Amino acid sequence: MTPRTYFLETFGCQMNVLDSELVDGQLRDMGLRPAATPEQADVVLFNTCSVRQHAEDKVMSRLGRLKRQKTRRPETVIGVIGCMAERQKEDLFVHVPHLDLICGPGEIHRLPALIERVWQHHDRVVALAGSQSRRTDVLQRGLIEDDLEALDLSRRPGQGGGGLQAYVRVQRGCDKFCTYCIVPLTRGPERSRPPDHVVTEARRLADSGFREITLLGQTVNSYLYGEDGRTVRFAQLLERVHDIESLDRIRFVTSFPADWDEDIFRVMRDCPRICPYLHIPAQSGSDRILKAMKRGYTVAEYLDLMDLARKYCPDIALAGDMIVGFCGETEDDFRATVELVRRVQYKSLFVFKYSPRPGTAADRNREDDVPYDVKVRRNNELLRVQSEVSLRHRRSLIGSTVQVLVEGFSKSARKLRSMEPSAAGSTQGSESSPRTAPTPPPATARQLVGRTPHDLIAVFDGDPSLIGAIAAVQVESASALTLFGRVQSVVSPSRSH
Repeated sequence: MTPRTYFLETFGCQMNVLDSELVDGQLRDMGLRPAATPEQADVVLFNTCSVRQHAEDKVMSRLGRLKRQKTRRPETVIGVIGCMAERQKEDLFVHVPHLDLICGPGEIHRLPALIERVWQHHDRVVALAGSQSRRTDVLQRGLIEDDLEALDLSRRPGQGGGGLQAYVRVQRGCDKFCTYCIVPLTRGPERSRPPDHVVTEARRLADSGFREITLLGQTVNSYLYGEDGRTVRFAQLLERVHDIESLDRIRFVTSFPADWDEDIFRVMRDCPRICPYLHIPAQSGSDRILKAMKRGYTVAEYLDLMDLARKYCPDIALAGDMIVGFCGETEDDFRATVELVRRVQYKSLFVFKYSPRPGTAADRNREDDVPYDVKVRRNNELLRVQSEVSLRHRRSLIGSTVQVLVEGFSKSARKLRSMEPSAAGSTQGSESSPRTAPTPPPATARQLVGRTPHDLIAVFDGDPSLIGAIAAVQVESASALTLFGRVQSVVSPSRSH
């Protein structure tokens, strides 16, 4: 008998990526095998994001394409899981009549039973967290936490992670209720995982060959757990994870400025395997807009925090998020945001056009009064400013040597390697002098890609045996997004060779 197959597509944040790894494991435990396309699959699941309307629109487009397949193969199970499922609830059945399954992020441990029910009874099935009062009641009894905690701990090392980098969840939900954000409504209240569970999971991943882990939380620095009569904060959790000697690198995302504990900087300074990288969104450079967003800090306080970060870790790489076109944002407000970006000198910046989210305080109480074309203009201008900052920073690294965890072949190399050998081997390029023309060299079929501890992308030619190794790479040229270099030596060999 031919085994049933599944197709799982993930949208949104790292938390969704981790959820999809867990779902992938559940589907494989059911005996399903992955399919290359939705059309080849017996189960099609979309793990969704609701942070912006664009993300939901993409899912609706994918679902629309499956209508014909459902007509041809009515036994195909089509499901929406994640934040969009929790936000839209049963209304999704109205908009997508061929949908079979809706499951929120807090109920993914129930997916195997839901799929079996569709197969056996041809029912539409729904699993959602429900009202806030029900969430509170269930949390007090520990049922949601116990079920989801068991699912996190069930992850097998190597499942969905490629053997090099993995996510480890330290926290669920969010209590901040920024006025624009849907996350507290879709992922529920903030609760932290037991520290020994986090350390056990991280050690298991490290012992199986993973070199880098990223600790995940909606506001990761808010981590707080009562243990044996004392409070474990995020700084202490970081120290415990750092004690895992088989780990090469530790990262964490995402941090919230208003909850920062200076002790975290001390740990970053004193623990060498914690990467000097901090993703800490400002969202706006205007105090007026920050107050309207209910962010809980001022621009001056945010800048003081950035200065403190550089005091403890002078070479720290800072990354952030900005929203343009929030309700009532004027040109002066936007100019203040541009000024903040120039002042902070981010390594990278994610810029988003404000998108009203139903159910949020901003959607209920404020008018989305910034025209779309103005949002687009501000978005593009801020990206141009950041591109200038990024290019200047990366060019400053030309001639230096960086340590790179080699992840695999670059996207360009994979494309070349899929061609005929003669075509793949015909790509040639002359070297350019970084002093006169720091132009990226042409890609070759031997081009590898990896990341530095500062989360900078680096590409360089090398033998496939370098994949999984940490290599010293001399930077020879740079673009706004990428370092281009030459391997000087192997700092730590691949564990798979």
